[in-house]
This record gives sequence, C-alpha cells and structure tokens, in this order.
Amino acid sequence: MKKKSTFFLQAVIVIIALLSITALIWFPLVEGRAENLDLLHVYIDPLILYVYASSIIYFVALYKAFKLLGYIGENSIFSINAVKALRSIKYCAIAISILIVGGGLYIKIFHPEEDDPAGFIVLCFVAAIVSVVVATAAAIFEKLLQNAIDIKSENELTI
Repeated sequence: MKKKSTFFLQAVIVIIALLSITALIWFPLVEGRAENLDLLHVYIDPLILYVYASSIIYFVALYKAFKLLGYIGENSIFSINAVKALRSIKYCAIAISILIVGGGLYIKIFHPEEDDPAGFIVLCFVAAIVSVVVATAAAIFEKLLQNAIDIKSENELTI
C-alpha cells in the first residue's frame, strides 16, 4: 500500500512540475506588459528572465521531494540521503522566499507611477510566507529524521 501512495504523490509532483512549466511558457504571452511586443522581446524581459532563473530552484526542490518520496517507497527513509533531501528542500524554500521578496521589491521600486502593484505585492508576500512555512516544516522534519537516525545507529551499536 505504501508504494501505491508514494507513487501517487510522485505523480502529483510530476503533474505540478508540468503545470508549472506550462505556466512559465504561457503566462508571459498573456501578461499585460507583453501586448505590444514580439515573441522574442516577450521572453527577454528582465522580470521574466528573473522568474525563469528563480524557477530553477523551485524545480530542484520538486526533484528533491520526488527523491524523498522514492526513499519512502523503498523503506529507506531513515537514511542520510533522506536527510540531505530535506535539507535541500529547506535551502531551496529559503532561497525562493528571498527571491520572491526581491522580485516584489523590484516591482515596487521600478513600477510606473500610474499603475498600482498592490495585488502583485500581496501575492509576493503570501508566496514568501508559504515558502518560509515550507522551509520551517522541512527543517523540523530534517531534525526529527536526523534524531531518529542517530537513535537507530546508537541502538545498532549497542546490540
């Protein structure tokens, strides 16, 4: 039963990754700043390039979550590789929150006066909070898993 549920969660992660790639390709074409631009200039906009560069970290975190589910499916969750995957997810979530705040500050500072970026700023704030929550959860799970591994190795040494 565990293999089915981890396989399902891995499939969900793949679907999330595919939907994210689709959004990264499709959104710049319909975004308001791109209405008078040709195809090349749409994708070389500094903010779009920033989002694409930042999304690499997001996809690394998805890959590490996929690997972590693989460790769970193989019954090797109490391994150093699982701890490393959680650590990577934590660092990716912290980096994503910093990059989101940086993007929000960029829009706030360099946005034209006649436009109100309040909606975008709120989305940045919410997304940064979600990233911090993910980083906190990953840090807690990493610590718990490391403690469990330490206890397991102590018990194996005493036997």
